[in-house]
Amino acid sequence: MLALLWATVVLAGCAQLPGRAPADRVAAVAAAHPLAVAAGLETLRDGGTAADAAVTVQAMLGLVEPQSSGLGGGAFLLYYDAATRRITAFDGREAAPAAAKPELFLDAQGQPLPWREAILTGRSTGVPGALAMLGAAQARHGRQPWQRLFGAAIRAATDGFVVPQRLARFANSPFPQASLPDVRALFSRADGTPVQAGDRLSNPAYAATLQRIAAAGPRALLEPPLSAAIIARTRAEPLPGRLEPADFAAYQPRIGEPLCRPFLVYVVCVPPPPSSGVALLQLLALLEHTGIASHQPAEPQAWFLFAEASRLMYADRDQYVADPQFVPVPIAELLDPDYVAGRATLIGTTAGPAPAAGDLAVPQSGADATREAGGTSHFVVTDRWGNIACITTSVESLFGSGRAVGGFLLNNQLTDFSLEPLFDGRPAANAVAGGKRPRSSMAPVIVLDRAGRPVAALGSPGGTAILAYNAKALVGLLAWHQPLQQAIELPNLIARGADYFGEVAKFEPALREELAARGILIRAGRGEESGLHGLVFGPAGVIDGGADPRREGVWRRLDPTAAD
Repeated sequence: MLALLWATVVLAGCAQLPGRAPADRVAAVAAAHPLAVAAGLETLRDGGTAADAAVTVQAMLGLVEPQSSGLGGGAFLLYYDAATRRITAFDGREAAPAAAKPELFLDAQGQPLPWREAILTGRSTGVPGALAMLGAAQARHGRQPWQRLFGAAIRAATDGFVVPQRLARFANSPFPQASLPDVRALFSRADGTPVQAGDRLSNPAYAATLQRIAAAGPRALLEPPLSAAIIARTRAEPLPGRLEPADFAAYQPRIGEPLCRPFLVYVVCVPPPPSSGVALLQLLALLEHTGIASHQPAEPQAWFLFAEASRLMYADRDQYVADPQFVPVPIAELLDPDYVAGRATLIGTTAGPAPAAGDLAVPQSGADATREAGGTSHFVVTDRWGNIACITTSVESLFGSGRAVGGFLLNNQLTDFSLEPLFDGRPAANAVAGGKRPRSSMAPVIVLDRAGRPVAALGSPGGTAILAYNAKALVGLLAWHQPLQQAIELPNLIARGADYFGEVAKFEPALREELAARGILIRAGRGEESGLHGLVFGPAGVIDGGADPRREGVWRRLDPTAAD
């Protein structure tokens, strides 16, 4: 019970975030593209709730940021209901087909397929869950008719929108999906060359799909003709998929309680597995043991502690976190205060070899060979009643599998399973199984105060780096008392195993030299950059927000006097 957790938080006075003051507007949206923010605000202005606007924002993101998320993907949502002061966790993660076996991504010789090959196969696509999940949340918490939530995206898809820099960048990139026929067909000029930033692009097929979904409801994607089109597209070579109509008919979003634990004088809530939110909570607990709040971001020791705690967290996460309906996930053990305290003692004065996972009293699984991509987005919506929708949403790799139907891209989330199912004869916790949902690093966050009132909501894309990105922002906001935008702009550092990747140029040379002397040599990052978006709340509603300058997002409060 959250009340019990709040009662356990030891307070050092009445903690306040910087700039905390009454706001003159409650409703706001933070998302990865201005058109998505504008669409969400339009729904809020029309009397919609955060759940209504979340549907609108996702529909627009699928049009203007299709390389990251869309109808063909999955998502995790935390929803704060202001009337009941309860948070609900919605799991819209994709599911493997019933016919999927552990060897799904092994070649004829029993060896794992190369990752760049696996992500382009028909086998990489799971049953998409984002839309069904949003439908479940909107049915519980929405006020607007479902069919009214797609107007902005339908208009933009029909009339055209200005191609943003990021979409053009990836349409012209060497990523393998960018050269595939479906991607080229969607994101090319009339002469067949890839679109460029500033071009005007329409997507009439996407508009037609949204019109069907608006009329038929949130399960339209799981029923013919859209489900049949998805199945047919995944059956094409190379390596045809194994999805069947029964897989779509059986899919249901999971709805349950979040995981919540104290951090400093706050309570941090995340989705349960197969989200890796439990690992984020463990990382924060480890950092609290290090006294991270007594340091400052200019200190080498602050980043040393962050890196070493991150490595311990990733070792445990990679070993133990998976779909709890298929394998036991030791949530209580991973977050046990004595266990966390013992793990924290492994942080010394210099970085050693890659740490091993802790020894927990659960059935031992094999090592893990999961490689997570970063084609993901995050957005936060709050409405005039104080409800909050905090969502991380993804098609997995950039442009998903590179296959499309109805103007939207299909996910390749099944490559978030461990491509190698066995190690030393033991199955990986995150091995493929029929109906199983792959482990995800997606971990949307809602922070509460000791009375259960919202303090902040945030999250990020970035594949396995999501956990480090979220933790960095939370430490900056809650431990170092920075404004959210400043916390977001802190340099990224991802420490996992023996690797230390980060934004080298954003760390002062002297700080880098000190870290290198202690065994932490930061190298230039790989994959997508962070895309942190969030809102900060006070007694009267939204008082601050943040949007990652590494992407194209913004955050805006609702101006109810503005014209539609």
